[in-house]
Amino acid sequence: GVLGIYGLIIAVIIGNSVTPISADGKPYYTAFKGFAHLGGGLACGLSGLAAGMAIGIVGDYGVRAAAEQPKLYVGMVLIL
Repeated sequence: GVLGIYGLIIAVIIGNSVTPISADGKPYYTAFKGFAHLGGGLACGLSGLAAGMAIGIVGDYGVRAAAEQPKLYVGMVLIL
């Protein structure tokens, strides 16, 4: 859901900043920009992975708790 949208936004931002080689052969897109974009993409992707794992763990415990105590269902839905 929402975590994938963050990745899409980062992809659009990075994709719009990639430019072709100029007429004189000098690249607009340098290695520094490439590694900066790689780092930005990795930061977004790995944080999304960690957040997804956390959501899964909370969801698992929430379902188990709701099975024991049905009143917790609304609170679990609000947390997730």
